[in-house]
Amino acid sequence: MSSFEDADTEETVTCLQMTVYHPAQFQSGIFQAIDFNKRDKLPSSEVVKFGRNSKVCHYTFQDKQASRVQFSLQLFKQFNSSVLSFEIKNMSRKTSLIVDSQELGYLNKLDLPYKCMVRFSEYQFLMEKEDGEALDSFETQFILSPRPLLQENIWPPHKPIPEYGIYSSCSAQSTSPTEMDEDEL
Repeated sequence: MSSFEDADTEETVTCLQMTVYHPAQFQSGIFQAIDFNKRDKLPSSEVVKFGRNSKVCHYTFQDKQASRVQFSLQLFKQFNSSVLSFEIKNMSRKTSLIVDSQELGYLNKLDLPYKCMVRFSEYQFLMEKEDGEALDSFETQFILSPRPLLQENIWPPHKPIPEYGIYSSCSAQSTSPTEMDEDEL
């Protein structure tokens, strides 16, 4: 049988792609234990743990700021659905986990959206799920970002000044948008 004939019956695998960033990633080797060059195939029953303890965690961070077990991911299938989903759980007693804008305390968990930003301390993870049909396994893939994924802490030191006119803050003017017909423009 040729590999072309096998391709029709091969199931696609759900993949969680994680683009990661930490400001000290190049100086301190925080992500040195993570293989950025390949997809990692795991059984769907696996609870995948992230943290600094290499005996317990599947993916480790070489950083004392990370908890021994920072967070975990677990695959599940919603009732009456064929699509696999991920659940993220904060395993750290000392650091909150932020999923998009939702803060998770210790042992709080949340269904991971298809695309979201996960943060703790100075770590940033852009997580994107790619659906597949296979139920017995899933894949993870890591991408190292050379620059921050979120710019929330990088603001200009001064207030922006418009090209024309004087500066006025948005809070001082509470005008709401007005709906207009095309012929009124």
